[in-house]
Amino acid sequence: MLKIKSGSANIQGATVEESGTNFALFSENGTAVDLEIYSHRDDGDPKEIIKLKERDGFVWHAFVSGIGPGTLYGYRVDGPYKPQEGHRFNRNKLLIDPYAKGISNPVHWNNDIFAYNFGDPDADLSFNANDDAKYVPKSVVMNDNFDWKGVRNPGFPWNKTVIYETHVKGFTVAREDIGENIRGTYLGLSSPKMVQYLKDLGITAVELMPVHHKIDSDYLINKGLSNYWGYNTIGYLAPDIRYASSDVPGEQINEFKNMVKTLHENSIEVILDVVYNHTGEGNHLGPTLSFKGIDNAIYYRLDPNNPRYYYDVTGTGNSLDAGHPQVLKLIMDSLRYWVTEMHVDGFRFDLAAALARQLYDVDRLSAFFDIIYQDPVISRVKLIAEPWDIGPGGYQVGGFPTLWAEWNGKYRDSIRKFWKERGNMIGEFATRISGSPDLYESNGRKPHSSINYITSHDGFTMYDLVSYSSKHNEANGEDNKDGTDDNISENFGVEGDTEDPNILRMREKRIRSLFITLLTSQGSPMILGGDEIMRTQKGNNNAYCQDNEISWYNWKLDQNKIDLYNFVKNLIEIKMKFHVLRRKNFFQGEVMPGTDTKDVTWVKNDGVEMGMDDWNSGKVRGLGVVLSSAGIEEAGNGDDISNNNLMLLFNPTDTDMEFTIPEKWEKTDMIIDSIPEHKGIFPLRINSHKVKMEGGSAAILMESSD
Repeated sequence: MLKIKSGSANIQGATVEESGTNFALFSENGTAVDLEIYSHRDDGDPKEIIKLKERDGFVWHAFVSGIGPGTLYGYRVDGPYKPQEGHRFNRNKLLIDPYAKGISNPVHWNNDIFAYNFGDPDADLSFNANDDAKYVPKSVVMNDNFDWKGVRNPGFPWNKTVIYETHVKGFTVAREDIGENIRGTYLGLSSPKMVQYLKDLGITAVELMPVHHKIDSDYLINKGLSNYWGYNTIGYLAPDIRYASSDVPGEQINEFKNMVKTLHENSIEVILDVVYNHTGEGNHLGPTLSFKGIDNAIYYRLDPNNPRYYYDVTGTGNSLDAGHPQVLKLIMDSLRYWVTEMHVDGFRFDLAAALARQLYDVDRLSAFFDIIYQDPVISRVKLIAEPWDIGPGGYQVGGFPTLWAEWNGKYRDSIRKFWKERGNMIGEFATRISGSPDLYESNGRKPHSSINYITSHDGFTMYDLVSYSSKHNEANGEDNKDGTDDNISENFGVEGDTEDPNILRMREKRIRSLFITLLTSQGSPMILGGDEIMRTQKGNNNAYCQDNEISWYNWKLDQNKIDLYNFVKNLIEIKMKFHVLRRKNFFQGEVMPGTDTKDVTWVKNDGVEMGMDDWNSGKVRGLGVVLSSAGIEEAGNGDDISNNNLMLLFNPTDTDMEFTIPEKWEKTDMIIDSIPEHKGIFPLRINSHKVKMEGGSAAILMESSD
């Protein structure tokens, strides 16, 4: 017989102590809460039912002696079922604890997981009295005992950070040279071969697409698909069990920690893509699995004119109400947990503008920003915003406050246009590769605030960007209507696969030119995982539901793919070697004190410095960028500085172009260019002050001292 005491409301969730476990659940509008203990994750009948009688500050709580780690549990919350008023309580529905650290399994889809009678003419105004416990995942009691063996977080500064965006499963599921049982898992990602792959490439941080426990919607399941990307969260403290090699409930936590520990031992940080803007419960017709049944009117933004419906600024059916203290507490408790207990190094916030909506407008002074700014844990890790949502005023690139970096969508679009349009928008291009000072400098932010990327999970891969003029999303089952039509891509004459050597060469040259642009830009570079080996999604620019070969990395590498990998590896080495490529402060464009040199000089291909008319004329297409270390120390930029000056050359046109090298450079080496055949020839001594650049190419020159 279990012994029940009042317990504590101070820490929500299931908290293990020496003699038992404290359970605490917030529900302001609920009228009764039952805690149910289960023997097996697929059980429909509990072995124990415990009524939570104590409530403090709307937190229902009890201490249960004899309950320890591994115990499976769920909640039932009673209260009004009045959707017209925003209340959706239904005690017949077993609910996942919002603070569960482990979740036992995926949802088993059945009509009974809906709080209303599925298919009823009254839709969600009807009431489903059937029990759904055998279909709903159970929450798992967990402790936080793990021996990190003294391994510390790498702690890379922003200007030494190279981010690799990847998917836990897709990265290794087709990797035949690692153990079959760990392919597609946390342990697979951190296996010796994959860690060495990332280290050799020069990656300092992996940005993992969502690993919080997710829901696969019935809409996708009925089409034989799944939510591969994972932007459909139901558990904000629980790593998804589907990425564990063991299916024992709770073991996914140890596997995740072992992955982080191994990556940290190898000087690789872990950044999590997190989805605090919405949950997987969908709109008013979605299932009741957790938040809806615990307190719908508290957790979600409701339409102020008709609270039956959600105020949706995410395009997913609902939006979490980050302006409510309880929701904000859940988000912050989740973030702290992932930092303090799981040892992650930062977060990328999906649709972050949705979290900043104070009432209904995006507000830089919202409670969300305020509480993160003052938090002693969260304010010290890397914080990256996807700075938009689909609501009014939701596009906020450049609008986030100090501490935040942002996915810079303007950088992505400008770089694509510069190369596709053969040098058009040259002024915009120069601004973007300078770290986007127009977006970040005036409010005291730094170049690293710009997360520079050309491709990401959302859109074409790099190879597809140069191989397809249009999207090809037919496999998604939506008649190719999903995904953006504005890809700023080109195919060089053939849509998709081709054996034409000239077209293949142009594509490979463009890829290299894009990589040179990305890794010589000021700011923080992010590489879409697999771009370095020409990963293709066959033109699918919205592969969110493709848990198959469309999305998985193909590790059967031919020589061209191996050559590109080595090219990107060399570029990253150059990025790390030359401080002028990763300055901590913005260019001044002026002669630096105590020198006769500007920190940056923009020149036409004839070597003459760009004037105002040149920027605006539309006639200048080729661009040279002379970078000097002058002024770096005076600007307070601290760490090791190479005395070598660099010159970046960009010829986006279709014809060859001769560039003039600075007259005072006595010796010049080309250290890399984007010509596919030029592997193994660098550094290449340039024996004149002129260098011919092939059309569509880019290069880096170095002033040599030998």
